[in-house]
Amino acid sequence: MNNISKTMQILGKKYPRSTTTLNTMRGNSTPFEILISCLLSLRARDEVTDVISKDLFSIANTPEKIVAMSDKELKKIIFKSGHFNKKAEILKSVSRELIKRFDSKVPDDYDNLISIKGVGPKTANIVLAFAYGKMVLPIDVHCHRIPNRLGWIKTKTPEETEKVLEKILPKKYWKEFNSAFVQFGREICLPISPKCSECLVNKYCKRVGVVKSR
Repeated sequence: MNNISKTMQILGKKYPRSTTTLNTMRGNSTPFEILISCLLSLRARDEVTDVISKDLFSIANTPEKIVAMSDKELKKIIFKSGHFNKKAEILKSVSRELIKRFDSKVPDDYDNLISIKGVGPKTANIVLAFAYGKMVLPIDVHCHRIPNRLGWIKTKTPEETEKVLEKILPKKYWKEFNSAFVQFGREICLPISPKCSECLVNKYCKRVGVVKSR
């Protein structure tokens, strides 16, 4: 068994898929709700996203209802997610585009998703994976940084990371990869001064770029 499989087995067991907000929405939410929660989660803590998403969806959980909300009401609900002015603008814009171009339905293919202004590669892949159960790899900052630090890959952008991981990461780990690495990156494998002394996979890590650790 190689180091990738060993690492994934350890982290997959430590960090179950069901613990992050977006992962808990698998099978329990509409594609639109997953899309909106993902947009709200950008640069926001998971627990904040969870509360705000529930508050918003209790009032507006369709593109039509989001568009019908006043800007003031929408901003008030999503205020704690940070960057609320920009996020309110994006939520309205995305909702209008879904109504106009896709009959209010969230597309289930990558090209159509990223053609929507405000929807990037990570968001598109989260929707495909979490809403439609497709075999894709949503790559955020943690999912990009950590495989490079471990020495699995040598990439400069999340987009490059996605393409390389598709080739080297066994597909049986794809569904748990995002959740495990996001939680691992928040708790242990921090961007600066990672907690290497507490890391369960430190013996499989090459610590690429780590200058100082704890």
